[in-house]
Amino acid sequence: MGLFNFFKKQLLKVIEWKDSSKNTIVYRFPLTDRDEIMTSSTLVVRESQVAIFVHKGQVADVFGPGTYKLSTENIPFLTKALSLPTGFESPIKAEVYYVNTKQFVGQKWGTQNPIMMRDSEFGNVRLRGFGVYSFKVSDAKLFMQEVFGTNAVYTVEDVALQIKPLLIQSITDAIAESKISALDLASNYQEFSETILQTSEKEFEKYGLKLCSVVIENISLPDEVEKALDERTKLGVLEDKMGTYTQYQAAQAIRDAAQNPSGGNLAGLGVGLGAGTTIGGVFADNITTQNQPKQKFVICDKCGAKMKETAKFCPECGQKQGLTCPKCGADVSKKAKFCPECGENLRKETKCPKCNAVLKNGAKFCPECGTKVEK
Repeated sequence: MGLFNFFKKQLLKVIEWKDSSKNTIVYRFPLTDRDEIMTSSTLVVRESQVAIFVHKGQVADVFGPGTYKLSTENIPFLTKALSLPTGFESPIKAEVYYVNTKQFVGQKWGTQNPIMMRDSEFGNVRLRGFGVYSFKVSDAKLFMQEVFGTNAVYTVEDVALQIKPLLIQSITDAIAESKISALDLASNYQEFSETILQTSEKEFEKYGLKLCSVVIENISLPDEVEKALDERTKLGVLEDKMGTYTQYQAAQAIRDAAQNPSGGNLAGLGVGLGAGTTIGGVFADNITTQNQPKQKFVICDKCGAKMKETAKFCPECGQKQGLTCPKCGADVSKKAKFCPECGENLRKETKCPKCNAVLKNGAKFCPECGTKVEK
């Protein structure tokens, strides 16, 4: 009788996981060689948990949140796989894995290597970025089969090693395909986040995971480019202030020369006239310089060379610039709204082939359903 009681103590009555950690995704319920799960045992699965029964290396059953009295009625594999005889308390040899399905928030991401992009103003630049993201397990069975296998414990850090490269890849593609100037990236963080969630959905589904949110906190330029921007901003402010100040000083000098009391003196008159002429010349040159339009430059679509906006061919590779009218074939400017030859509307609205939403000119993805737009 004592021997029976000894083995009886090894028979599990309650199976549950009281998770007190913040980063554990998978926990294998500890079973020794003497432990046996009874058909009369109770299985407890809390909210944001999934319990997976594994028998002979294969997933047998998956249980969602709730309390279960284990029996052949609610565990089909007991009768199909084990073919156990009907007894008072039949032992079950199986492994139990708990999977945490809550959302793991505040996970940090950052670009280990710079992102290369072609900027219309600065040419080829390297960008670095960082932020946070959140994810969760959407399919516990698939997650077990594809990711954690038979590990007794699997943490957020283990998953991050696999999903961070996917996330960085999606971020890189979103920035590169947007063709937005480096100076305008900060105003498009929200749009980038939405695009990343849409484009990475299928990749994460392959592993039974879901990317819930992506926050871009900052995208920075190289130090030398930021210094050049600071210098350009400083020069722009000084140019504006110095131009106004020079005009004011020139006007004051001309008035003082005209009111020179030595005007009766020929030498004084000569000096006054000379000063007036010189100052007037400076005044006129300053006004002329400020009124001259600044030369605008663009980037060749083929080789990335910098050239004048009015250029018809790239001086480096010879690529023809501008667009061609789809109706008559006439050469038109990139900024033209209508063909100057046949009047064809070059800014026609295009629609998403999937949801029929109106797309902006040059859109790579549909803002409503995320479908990639073929060009």
